[in-house]
Amino acid sequence: MISAIINLWKAVEPIARQTIRNRAAAAGTLVLILAVLCAIFAPAIAPYDPLEIDPSNTLQAPNADHWFGTDDAGRDVLSRVIWGARISLRVGLISAGIATLVGTFLGLISGYYGGVLGFLILRLFDLLLAFPGILLALVIVTILGTGIDKVMIAVGFAAVPTFGRVVHGCVLSVKENDYVEAARSIGCRDLRIITRHIAPSILAAVTVLSTLLVASAIFTASSLSYVGLGAQPPTPEWGSMVSRGRYNLSNAVWMSAFPGLAIALVVIAINVVGDGLREALDPWMRGRQ
Repeated sequence: MISAIINLWKAVEPIARQTIRNRAAAAGTLVLILAVLCAIFAPAIAPYDPLEIDPSNTLQAPNADHWFGTDDAGRDVLSRVIWGARISLRVGLISAGIATLVGTFLGLISGYYGGVLGFLILRLFDLLLAFPGILLALVIVTILGTGIDKVMIAVGFAAVPTFGRVVHGCVLSVKENDYVEAARSIGCRDLRIITRHIAPSILAAVTVLSTLLVASAIFTASSLSYVGLGAQPPTPEWGSMVSRGRYNLSNAVWMSAFPGLAIALVVIAINVVGDGLREALDPWMRGRQ
């Protein structure tokens, strides 16, 4: 176990070092670390119960007791933003995980085998890509029903066509390499060729795209919560908090401003970290630096 961890660190350490050299990626990494710490230690960090209603403290502006103010039910906005990190990051990671697993599988199958099966999978991708991602997620969550679990499924499957298309293109390029032909010539089975030769070769592209999908999933899930199809009150989810605050923008802008700022910071941080990973994993871009 220890040796496996050491070997993993030896493989990851050069990539991490190269990524951190990018100042934007380094700043994004710090923001993500802060968000993850808030998500993990929310019960210890949050100064108040995010669900506790206090009618005597409604719509208080940011002050010494409530740094981000209170909402129209007297709940502490800072505490709700901290707890919202746990929900939003979980939604982003699980949604991106669904898209990665399903999209990679379909992309590998369509790219490697081609033929009628590949044609049908690509036409399915084309059909789904005809709809904007947010609209496709909206349709799926409308069919499945409201709730944060339904949103994770909807957002994940809405991203499958984009992910599958990218993996399909990578597989088409990789499978023509000499080492794949050599594996075929010595009688390697398709499963072994896919898992031992093709999948590792597209790992960099899959890693970067998965990272970017987390940001997209957080934004899409927040959008669905904003229109009432995602997390339901009183769940402290950033999108639903922004939605609730829109009724008090004239006299309590902080209700929407702080959760909206949290969404923006995390999404931007993930995107710049994804760009940093792309540069670290791309030998051609490393050569230009």
